[in-house]
Amino acid sequence: MNKIYKKNFLRILDFNKAEIDELLHLAQKLKVEKKKNNEKKYLKGKNIALIFEKESTRTKCSIEIAAFDQGANTTYLESKNSHIGYKESIRDTARTLTSIYDGIFFRGVDHNNIDELALFSYIPVWNALTKQYHPTQMLADMLTIKEDLHDFKSLSDIKLAYIGDSNNNISNSLIEISTLYKFDFRIISPKKYLRKTIKENKYINNLIEKNKNILFTDNIDLGLKNVDYVYTDVWLSMGDDNNQWTKTIDCLYKYQVNEELLTLTNNKNVKVLHCLPALHDKKTVLSKNINSSYNLNNGIEITNSVFEKNKEIIFRQSENKLHTIKSLLILSLNKTIN
Repeated sequence: MNKIYKKNFLRILDFNKAEIDELLHLAQKLKVEKKKNNEKKYLKGKNIALIFEKESTRTKCSIEIAAFDQGANTTYLESKNSHIGYKESIRDTARTLTSIYDGIFFRGVDHNNIDELALFSYIPVWNALTKQYHPTQMLADMLTIKEDLHDFKSLSDIKLAYIGDSNNNISNSLIEISTLYKFDFRIISPKKYLRKTIKENKYINNLIEKNKNILFTDNIDLGLKNVDYVYTDVWLSMGDDNNQWTKTIDCLYKYQVNEELLTLTNNKNVKVLHCLPALHDKKTVLSKNINSSYNLNNGIEITNSVFEKNKEIIFRQSENKLHTIKSLLILSLNKTIN
């Protein structure tokens, strides 16, 4: 029996390194089979519930296509079409869905809600994003880096820097994955953000203290030196107050990923990662408003030129979410894989 069978996946450290390796290996295989149009269906007759409190493009589409490819059915639930949180508790929702579904994807704000959902469910619960963690994104990211390395290096050998808002579900999940693979990981953020990250998440602080491969710094030069990958994300998350933008831009603008900043890596082959959506141009309502309000001309957390130069690897992160989520579903819902 595979060890992921019927396990919850609420955060990266719910799995060990061997289990993540197995999942990534299967995802690579599934990706090849999908492109050849000959993948085996392991999820026929399975039913997957999607509880989404927060909007989604890539994650929702990836789950639905992964399920469809494998012969499973999905039901999409949000506040507008269900009683969850208004007339029915998370606990009672778990009891209801457990009896008719094979697994539950949850995407919401408070991580405590998914913990409670998993506690009262007898089927696997998977985290499609909470404010604290985004483990399914990490699976896609690690597969993308693994492909980019072309077997010249292992994941344990890379140097990766996350720059921007350190109090973020991506940075928290990167901390967790770096403790498994022991790669050289730096979080580069203003001091007040670093202090907030440690203050609000003692568990993350303990991981940083116990793992010497993780560096917390506000020193951009030190953090970027000789890295292979620079990872960034939007500076405010969905649901955050837009009134925070003034303070955020004042504090974080020097941490924008631009051409000048990338020279500090001393690596002409450095790659830039972004989990999307990215505010790199003026082609969205939000980016237009921010650029206009703050007299900006070249992106927010990343410039358009850097984004376009790295678009292949960035959109491969997006595509790989499909293959890693499919692998997660298959391993979670099958005792053995032939």
